[in-house]
Amino acid sequence: MLLFLWRASRGNRFTPWRSPYLLWRIETYWGIPAHQITPGVFWKFVWAHKSELFRFLRWADRMAHP
Repeated sequence: MLLFLWRASRGNRFTPWRSPYLLWRIETYWGIPAHQITPGVFWKFVWAHKSELFRFLRWADRMAHP
């Protein structure tokens, strides 16, 4: 699970709200335009959707390690 987060935030590990991949995921699946995602919006989003995000991370882990 942590491996996916590590890879998804590559190059932006200390600033995940700048990760093109994470911005794309948020924009595609929740409709927040990527250019509007600031650190505050990112962390508010993560907190509000934590159960969905953990479910996704568990799924990604199962797909990576069948």
